[in-house]
Amino acid sequence: MQRERVADSIWVFTSSLFAQVTAGVVFTGEGALVIDTLPYPSEAREMRDFARSRSASSHGIRYVVLTHSHADHIYGAYLYPEAEIISHRRCRDLMRRHADQGLRDAREHTPELNEVQIRLPGLVFQEEMTIRLGGRTIVLSESPGHSADVVSVFIKEDKVLFASDTVMPVPYIVGGDAHVMIKSLEVIADLGLENIVQGHGEVLLRGEINEIIASNIAYLHKIDSLARQYVREKLPRQELLGIDIEACGKSRIPLSGLVQRFHQANLAYLYDAYRQGPHSAVEQDQENE
Repeated sequence: MQRERVADSIWVFTSSLFAQVTAGVVFTGEGALVIDTLPYPSEAREMRDFARSRSASSHGIRYVVLTHSHADHIYGAYLYPEAEIISHRRCRDLMRRHADQGLRDAREHTPELNEVQIRLPGLVFQEEMTIRLGGRTIVLSESPGHSADVVSVFIKEDKVLFASDTVMPVPYIVGGDAHVMIKSLEVIADLGLENIVQGHGEVLLRGEINEIIASNIAYLHKIDSLARQYVREKLPRQELLGIDIEACGKSRIPLSGLVQRFHQANLAYLYDAYRQGPHSAVEQDQENE
């Protein structure tokens, strides 16, 4: 696990075990706020111990924010019994329906997860929630697209945004919505940020934020257009999946090459959605021609 300070008393933790997923801690004089938890107990516990040691003299760990219900962001929440768990209402609903079964399935091939216990959020919100803690204003806002329940965490005074999986080296929209993600990215672009903590991968600096956000939006438009074209012209699905990520404007290098798999999954998801939809966007295009 890598640990990095991105602003005064704001730390980012990046997993070495799973897809460079990130988590964070904001330390204040009135206690700490944790953002996501890392999935594997060994790394999650190391992060927890660091957070406890740094906050022991200032009210300890007060809150844990779960940015969405996916396993790599929630599995460590049980390690913070002293903290209030916060999420979007949709996140808690999805966790209630799916988290226990997902954990049982994961344990079959990952024995390290045997000790993990699902801890549901006790405090939920819709649209937006503001936490004022030790002189910091921390704004939790809906940021859907990757999934319907994603929230971002904006530390206002520091201009640091934990964007969760809304911002990644390549957008990942399987189970989500590309057009909704574009809207979320446009909101982020207008915040005037110093840093973005991506849901996976490296922290983004002020000078590169606008370019990367624009690149992600262009990528989403490109793959959406390709999927529509292949369905409309009845071209083979496998041929679409053969289109390389670099042909869509993104590098294949980040996340140790995992982005190419994300890219292929995106193409498959969009193709299938446009083929199977009862009144798909492709059909709407044809009506408008």
